[in-house]
Amino acid sequence: MGLSPAQVSALMGIVALPWMIKPLFGFLSDGLPLFGYRRRPYLILSGLLGTGAWVMMATVVHSPWAATTAIALSSLSLAISDVIVDSIVVERARAESQSDIGSLQSICWGASAVGGLLTAYLSGLLLEHFTAKTIFGITAAFPLIVTLVAGLIVEEKVTHLSNWSAVKDQVAQLKQAVTQKAIWMPTVFLFLWQATPSADSAFFYFTTNELHFQPEFLGRVRLVTSLASLVGIWMFQRFFKALPFRVIFGWTTVISTVLGMTMLILVTHANRSIGIADSWFSLGDSLILTVMGQIAYMPLLVLAARLCPPGVEATLFALLMSVTNLAGLLSYELGAILMHWLGVNESNFDRLWLW
Repeated sequence: MGLSPAQVSALMGIVALPWMIKPLFGFLSDGLPLFGYRRRPYLILSGLLGTGAWVMMATVVHSPWAATTAIALSSLSLAISDVIVDSIVVERARAESQSDIGSLQSICWGASAVGGLLTAYLSGLLLEHFTAKTIFGITAAFPLIVTLVAGLIVEEKVTHLSNWSAVKDQVAQLKQAVTQKAIWMPTVFLFLWQATPSADSAFFYFTTNELHFQPEFLGRVRLVTSLASLVGIWMFQRFFKALPFRVIFGWTTVISTVLGMTMLILVTHANRSIGIADSWFSLGDSLILTVMGQIAYMPLLVLAARLCPPGVEATLFALLMSVTNLAGLLSYELGAILMHWLGVNESNFDRLWLW
């Protein structure tokens, strides 16, 4: 659609908005049962919404703003289903030890990584044989799986309907939880950690327009990063799930910072002078950084699950996740501003090394 890197980054920030209001979905799920159930109906609705969004992308979307709207609806669908699944996991994990909660989160994120593997393998390959809109049509079928899987969820029917007293109790529980130093201090740390300005959009244009990576290769990069996520989850499960959070966050932040600087080698083409092809360097860099990022992210999920009290599981967990998502939105928007200031666009990468 002829968008610049700064425009893409700004629009991605808009698409991320549903993830900022995840606590609202959690609040509704916890306090407003549909047909007597707190989880299943919301999951069904999220699947139908996602299908509708991708059908729009495959048919009536022809402008950047229409595309942004459709993708935002798809993002809303994912955000709702994410909240519901997280709340189910928290309910199951509440009585477990840190180590067992780590195992449960590892299973969930391992399943997600396997799904990522399948789509990463197919995405670049399909783009060589079909148009983007055809692939959007295929994608529309997948949220229906969420709707069907919702019928397999085992939950007790709520006998009492939501009332004003129950809502006040829910708000009081939530307020008591978020005012605890053990909750808001790690949350502030995670916000600052995730709010670093993102260069993802600029780097994507650099790989396609400057390095001329093809869709098939970009699919392979996604495949490698999905494999790396799986490796990171396995390493956390095998070696780190019982370690103190402070130790894991400290070391992974330092190591990821040092390794993250290796992107400068690719941006300045220094890898060519030492005989490493752009494609191989990009694959290796993505592999290492994703493994470290996944190891660092898993303790956050375990910590959040342990902190959630009964009755507001979905709301509090969604609130904790929304803080990091809000930081991600800030990251994209700050990135768009910095790209504009530095003059980095789809064809000018002279100052990308500085960015």
